[in-house]
Amino acid sequence: MTDAAALPGRPRGGAPGGQVSSRAHCVLAPNPSPMTLDGTNTWIVAEPDSPLAVVIDPGPLDDAHLHRVVDAAERLGKRVALTLLTHGHPDHAEGAARFAELTGSPVRALDPALRLGDEGLGAGDVVATGGLELRVVPTPGHTADSLSFHLPADAAVLTGDTVLGRGTTVVAHPDGRLGDYLDSLRALRSLTVDDGVGRVLPGHGPVLDDAQGAIDFYLAHRAKRLAQVETAVEQGHRTAAEVVAQVYADVDRSLWPAAELSVRAQLDYLFEHGLV
Repeated sequence: MTDAAALPGRPRGGAPGGQVSSRAHCVLAPNPSPMTLDGTNTWIVAEPDSPLAVVIDPGPLDDAHLHRVVDAAERLGKRVALTLLTHGHPDHAEGAARFAELTGSPVRALDPALRLGDEGLGAGDVVATGGLELRVVPTPGHTADSLSFHLPADAAVLTGDTVLGRGTTVVAHPDGRLGDYLDSLRALRSLTVDDGVGRVLPGHGPVLDDAQGAIDFYLAHRAKRLAQVETAVEQGHRTAAEVVAQVYADVDRSLWPAAELSVRAQLDYLFEHGLV
């Protein structure tokens, strides 16, 4: 059995659930799969002495889960005052409208189609609710609308699907672009250097207690995969499916469709940069 402390990012054992820091509480959605790992992490974040909470990614349209999130907030002595979305994939955002009905909270997102209320989210925005401060960090790449939320008081960043607690994420071509994704990883790494961020609260998988180690692993992994794709093309593999069969031969075939999305993004990147 591998010691978690030796793994990239130093993941905490098992799926997150309950209180993981002084301001962050996780409610795990019951939607496990090869793509969602243990399920979607719905985050309740609040100042310890405040009656107001922010929920990030209410998750799928599962009424029992959404009620569990409301109940968890109430047990913490909180009222949900605001809902934020890291991006619009259904496992994170499909339940947002129903959650807004249950809580009366507006929903803020980068994509106007996902918003419920007058305010969106953008680069440089600071969300302040009940004394809690969340700084909006655009992190496109997994999707064009992906955001992360910097929680300075806990030296943490909530990353949605940009950085996962286990494994690596998909660059969801054509909406997701590899160049954007690499820039986003570098922006998150800057938070670990310039702002003291030490912990990742991901959209799936366990909490990572070494944010910089996790992001360095992601950057190295992407560089390795890109080199492998370039080599596969040089060897005559032309389609994304052919490249996946070559480069991802040791990966569970159930993940090949997702891998093909990332390969398409990698091929676009190589073409745009004149490398193939």
